[in-house]
Amino acid sequence: MRSPPVVSVVIATRNRAPLLARTLGALEAQDFDRDQFEVLVADNGSGDDTPAVLESFARRSDACMVRYLHVAAAGKSRAVNAALRDAHGDIVAFTDDDVLPNRSWLAHVARAFDDPGIDFVAGRILPMWEAEPPPWISPALFGVLAISDGGAVRLPIARGLNTHIMPIGANMAVRSRVLRQLGGLREDLGKLEGTLRTGEDHEFFLRLLHHGYCGLYEPGAMVQHWVPRARLHRGYFRRWLYQNGRDVARLERTFPWGGRRLLGVRRYRWREAARATSAFLTAVITRAADRRFAASLHLIWLAGYARETWFGPRNGSRASAPKSETAERIAGVIEW
Repeated sequence: MRSPPVVSVVIATRNRAPLLARTLGALEAQDFDRDQFEVLVADNGSGDDTPAVLESFARRSDACMVRYLHVAAAGKSRAVNAALRDAHGDIVAFTDDDVLPNRSWLAHVARAFDDPGIDFVAGRILPMWEAEPPPWISPALFGVLAISDGGAVRLPIARGLNTHIMPIGANMAVRSRVLRQLGGLREDLGKLEGTLRTGEDHEFFLRLLHHGYCGLYEPGAMVQHWVPRARLHRGYFRRWLYQNGRDVARLERTFPWGGRRLLGVRRYRWREAARATSAFLTAVITRAADRRFAASLHLIWLAGYARETWFGPRNGSRASAPKSETAERIAGVIEW
């Protein structure tokens, strides 16, 4: 009989069997006692070889402990929550089916929690490009691709600290007792097939801070995140940022920070819009195409934010995701 695992690794997946196999291989190669962690794979209705990949992996005598859950209800957040209800570890580590954790990932995660004052951990995420990224993709846009590289120095994360690091689902860990108190992810946020819906990580992070929990950015807990060629085009960034602007506006209704408003929008957002407009016009005049595109992305984000602020539901109910062409129409106006 194995003792209860110290760490439960949670992965939600859908129709990514080849990538999932690579992720499981990287977890098997961890420099960490295999009796001290389990892997829970929540299959969100895959129609490919995902079950066969899990079955083949679990049959191997030298494999780490892997459990498979079929989650029929659509949505990544629902799949993650189903796995959380079944996790046995004192620590829950989150990653994705397109991520390759370094060999020492779990060791660094577990070591970070040696400090009893640490409630959650954010790890370092580096890109693994399928194709050479175009020159207009700068590190300032890496968040669109779920790339979060906070550097090589450990940093505290807590309410009131200006670390600019947010844990995201590709590489974060939380004490299970904290999860029991806070609950899982909001199921009206997070990935849903056919949309670029986001915000579940951001909302969970805000809940952590709101309840006074303290975290740590641990750069040694490093993973590589697969960036497919299909995301390396301007349309993807436009659509993602428009949707993210909507999602952030919805979060602000849940966590109503102070500050004065103008036309229902916080005043500093209008200042952001003025700066982005100025940067855009300057880039047009100087024919700086890359800076023009970056400024247009900021304006597209603000358009999504304003749209949701003015016309979104007021009672916290679920809003439908916008059609993908909405951001493209806005981009056409902005970039002519």
